[in-house]
Amino acid sequence: MRTIQAKDIIEAVASMCIKANTELPDDVRAKFEQAMAEEDSPSAKEVLRQLLENADLAAETKLPLCQDTGLAVFFVEIGEDVVVEGGNLKEIINEGVRRGYGDGFLRKSSCDPFTRANTGDNTPAIIHFDIVPGDRLKISYMAKGGGAENMSRVTMLAPAQGWEGIKKYVINRVAEAGPNPCPPTIIGIGIGGTFDHAARISKKALLRRLDDTHPDPQIAAMEKELEEDINQLGIGPMGLGGKTTVLGVKMAVEPCHLASLPLAVNVQCHSQRHEEVEL
Repeated sequence: MRTIQAKDIIEAVASMCIKANTELPDDVRAKFEQAMAEEDSPSAKEVLRQLLENADLAAETKLPLCQDTGLAVFFVEIGEDVVVEGGNLKEIINEGVRRGYGDGFLRKSSCDPFTRANTGDNTPAIIHFDIVPGDRLKISYMAKGGGAENMSRVTMLAPAQGWEGIKKYVINRVAEAGPNPCPPTIIGIGIGGTFDHAARISKKALLRRLDDTHPDPQIAAMEKELEEDINQLGIGPMGLGGKTTVLGVKMAVEPCHLASLPLAVNVQCHSQRHEEVEL
């Protein structure tokens, strides 16, 4: 057995919250630069230039990339041989969020769904736990803003609709969302499982790097096909037109019931904020 102290987890989570909200990941920056080089539209080029400038300013000033610093979403893999000392892991992560959003002067967006009263510290975080072999603790954090999340959907297709039905639904969802999620976006797609599980894996898919390739060649080809088709919509950066409506499409596929075809589309804005730590 291996013991991990609560204070180390709190420090790691607080640091992740601040870093993710102020430093654009290198794979996203590279996509901005590639898109700017390939765009024909002057307005699209200018928006992408401004996004890169915004990223530089955020890194320099340690101010947020976006004023909406989102709800704190975590995917946690805890090894079977790990013991956390000093408290309950869920509460420990929430304390890390509390400190990170406080020390980083990040906007607190968590509120009661009816009264809209703010919780004041951006907790409780949304935490997904998985127990895995080994003695390591892996924590992946994502800041999920409201504009993009509001454009996300889950549906239950008929099995006979197959890939063509999935493709049609995803493209229509992006088209209907238009400029609302602050494109260029990243699209996470969950296929299979159950209604709720499809949504979970669609969000987890957004943690993948934009420059990776799915290990299954068939799914990799589907991701590429969807990315190309969506970019033909012409919505473009911030909805002002252009070739770059999405920076990437990431799919997660798992078995489902023979009578079902669950499909989730999780939209992420251009400010793709996520961090990962392993303790």
